[in-house]
Amino acid sequence: MSPTLIGIIGIIVMIVIFMSRMPVAYVMAMIGYIGFTVMISGKGGLNLLSRNIYDIFSGYGLTTIPLFILMGQLAFNSGISRRLYETGYKYLGSTRGGLAMATVSACTAFGAVCGSSPATAATMATVGLPEMKRYNYADELATGAVASGGGLGMIMPPSVVLIIYGILTEQSIGALFVAGVFPAILVTILFIISIYIRCSFAPDQGPPGESFSWPEKIKSLLGMSETLAVFIIVMGGLFIGLFTPTEAAAVGAFGMLLVSLMRRQLTRQGFVNALYETLATSCMVMLLIAGATVFGKFLAVTRIPFDIATWVGGLDLPPYLVMAVIVLIYFIGGCFMDALAFVTLTVAIFFPVVMALGYDPIWFGIIIVMVTEMGVITPPVGINVYVVFGVARRVIGEVPLESIFKGIFPFLLAVIAGVIILMIFPQIILYLPNLMY
Repeated sequence: MSPTLIGIIGIIVMIVIFMSRMPVAYVMAMIGYIGFTVMISGKGGLNLLSRNIYDIFSGYGLTTIPLFILMGQLAFNSGISRRLYETGYKYLGSTRGGLAMATVSACTAFGAVCGSSPATAATMATVGLPEMKRYNYADELATGAVASGGGLGMIMPPSVVLIIYGILTEQSIGALFVAGVFPAILVTILFIISIYIRCSFAPDQGPPGESFSWPEKIKSLLGMSETLAVFIIVMGGLFIGLFTPTEAAAVGAFGMLLVSLMRRQLTRQGFVNALYETLATSCMVMLLIAGATVFGKFLAVTRIPFDIATWVGGLDLPPYLVMAVIVLIYFIGGCFMDALAFVTLTVAIFFPVVMALGYDPIWFGIIIVMVTEMGVITPPVGINVYVVFGVARRVIGEVPLESIFKGIFPFLLAVIAGVIILMIFPQIILYLPNLMY
């Protein structure tokens, strides 16, 4: 049996097991181990499994992940997310659809201290849905804005998906972080435009709220000064080379803890919850990386990634058409798998292809995160939709899943428009990394 055929069988078996809802990390590690054992030897398979899991959990570079997750959990448990929302509301709430615009803006801001899409969606749903319900917003717009805005946590640095991409492709995490700033702002603006257009044609979807004076607006902004300072220190330190990504994560976590204690809004139970969620999420992410690494080594010995790269390189097609096919694959795959799992699974296959086509690896990382962001709001997986569905049932009452999926459609079009813009104008992504390096 040829190595390529063994690899194809392994991929098919893995996909079949995925359907049983067995954890993705375990499935990838299991198939990678069995495949490597068949290809090399039993001793080689055991050595690969033990060495890779040890290397992942003992690697200094991966301490970035739990530290940034801790930073986000401290922000959530100390009520920073609510203050972010209130600030956005005071600036945008008086216009049609203003509360939804404020929600999207707050999602972008919270993504800057969180880095997790479901966590951002859950947090903003808890804060924003009751307010939008109070001002008679349509369920479709309210839940759609929260679910879609939560996806911005995947793009806005620090992003867990970007960290994983940087580790797997050996790219600068700092460069990926600064590259994600302009795309996140671009998508936020496109979301606000889509809300404005939607409420212009259907004013009852998002009636205007109360107005606030400029002194009140400025006061709310000043209330976010400490949080803004933490973000500027973290990103500024990365930008000028003062911190490594790991050091920046440590500074961010310590800064967020300091802000929480200064404001006296972090309870003992909140701190314990932050540590617990950080531990659980970090272990999940690291197991995912370990499983993907084992599976990637199996794919490497089957030579499937190299065969695909050679085949694609020999196609008589313009590079942009090949890239369009890859983007389409990521979009379809993101609809059926968790974004983090899908990226870790496929980077080993498509990264060599993209490099052979001459594309920038930083640009490609942002593009695939943008595309897989669509997967968190599209059926059948749409993890953010289910998160918002669960939170909505608790804070405002039952909202049908069909209403939420209907509500995300304009935002889905906005993300597609954003991806097209970034593919036509790659310098939007590359300007800051090129300036930094």
